Amino acid sequence: MRRRITQAELVGQLFVISAPSGAGKTSLVRALLEARPNLVVSVSHTTRKPRAQELEGRDYHFVAPAQFHELAAGDAFLEHARVFDNFYGTGREQVRDKLAAGKDVLLEIDWQGAQQVRRAMAGCKSIFILPPSRAALEQRLRERRTDSAETIARRLADAAADMSHYAEFDYVVVNDQFERAAADLGAILDGGGQELRASRPELQGLIQSLVR
Repeated sequence: MRRRITQAELVGQLFVISAPSGAGKTSLVRALLEARPNLVVSVSHTTRKPRAQELEGRDYHFVAPAQFHELAAGDAFLEHARVFDNFYGTGREQVRDKLAAGKDVLLEIDWQGAQQVRRAMAGCKSIFILPPSRAALEQRLRERRTDSAETIARRLADAAADMSHYAEFDYVVVNDQFERAAADLGAILDGGGQELRASRPELQGLIQSLVR
């Protein structure tokens, strides 16, 4: 069994960001990366097919299912999970090397993967991004124009299950206004954002409306 890695052993800080599909996570992460030269995103492995404009090594490491399972069996992943009909995983050594080099590392993963990372990497900071309403979430999914109506309905159903895990995270950012949400994320990365803790009472009403 692998020894649990502590943040004290590493120079950089590890951040985990999760969100339901359509919450705007990808755009927020892109803005963070553009503004912070020392922040890097860990490129995940996946068994799904590349989408238009996606590049190997930049967006994902695209692998066949057999190769993915071989890597998982060899404990090559810090976390891995099945999402919809595909598998995703974060390379363990890739993350450790970047942290050891003094880089702050950001993982864009689902709540299942975030659970695994919190167990394996003591001291990581986890952030969950919520949409401001269920209607806004559905609108954002439709505006992508990449999914069928059936897939959108499935994503909305799965989003409710995803959002029910928000309290497992250290912080919650509500992506109502993009600039405000980006500023909130920046505050957390800078060591602040105590007013954004997941335990704050005002989230209760929003969560009830989102997971109904």
